[in-house]
Amino acid sequence: MHEKTSMLISGQPQGSGNYARNVSVKSGPLRYAQTISAGPHVFRSDEASDVGGNDAGPNAHELLLASLGACANITVQMYAQRHQWPLQGVQAAVSYARVLAENPPDSDAKIGMIDQLQVEISFVGDLSEEQQARLLEIAGRCPVHRMLVSQVQIQTRLVPSPSPE
Repeated sequence: MHEKTSMLISGQPQGSGNYARNVSVKSGPLRYAQTISAGPHVFRSDEASDVGGNDAGPNAHELLLASLGACANITVQMYAQRHQWPLQGVQAAVSYARVLAENPPDSDAKIGMIDQLQVEISFVGDLSEEQQARLLEIAGRCPVHRMLVSQVQIQTRLVPSPSPE
């Protein structure tokens, strides 16, 4: 008899304090639809209908882009609040593209493609140009941004399936 197994994606950065909760992702009866649990929050991810999904939620790439945008916005809001700056709102638009890698002119590197995330951010409030420049810099230092540009190690392992309920 075959033992039923599943892959559980779960994690919390080591030494990260309390900014991340464990996240679990579980497939369900709808093709490609996933139920995501993060602490007390439950939501869905899916693929678009043109690739066989049901479009029951954002796809994994959209969730990643949303994570970066939300983290940048929250980090900026926290910074402005600490400094008592008149930030009334912040909006980030995040997009993804594959672009040609830029190699130095004296490099023998092959031409290749790289992933690029573009973050366009705007601030609402009576902020000076210097304050806006500083907030833009702070947005680029949010924890998700730092994780994405660092060398991340992902360890995936097979674990026994939980008992059916």
